[in-house]
Amino acid sequence: MFDAWSRKKRYRCAICGDEHEDLPAVAATAPAQYDWASGEERSAEFELTSDTCVWNNEHFFIRCVLEIPYSDQCGALSFGVWSTLSEANYKLYLDAWDRPDRSDLEPMFGWFSNQLPGYPDTMNLACEVHPRDDGLRPLITLEPSDHLLALQQVSGIRLDEAARYVHAHLGI
Repeated sequence: MFDAWSRKKRYRCAICGDEHEDLPAVAATAPAQYDWASGEERSAEFELTSDTCVWNNEHFFIRCVLEIPYSDQCGALSFGVWSTLSEANYKLYLDAWDRPDRSDLEPMFGWFSNQLPGYPDTMNLACEVHPRDDGLRPLITLEPSDHLLALQQVSGIRLDEAARYVHAHLGI
């Protein structure tokens, strides 16, 4: 039983070391294509930063946030994930990198680029990338479909379900 999680159990963040009273984000440090590559391929074919990834100067990725709203209270389960962008949109996004008003950019089409544990195949789900202001990572909106993740993005997830998910897949 995970009742304690529904009361927002405190936890120590493995990244910042601080204690929080909310569920941690489930975060991928790279697109799946990078994770699947060998060490040799990674060093020869990829340019990876904390927010961008370029593969063979042909495939362009940015780090984003996907939020699943809680259906029974305010807040959301957040996923740090990656999306592709076309080369033109990638350049447009990078050109606006230091602008405080990046949300003026139109939403950009992308392909979801991570496999989220515990979900049916999430690779290459169609999505829109919505740039945000003040240096915040863009939000991803999945295109409507019958995929569980897309359905949850619309209908939400109960906090106790989100807590079970985090517990099962982050080991906290």
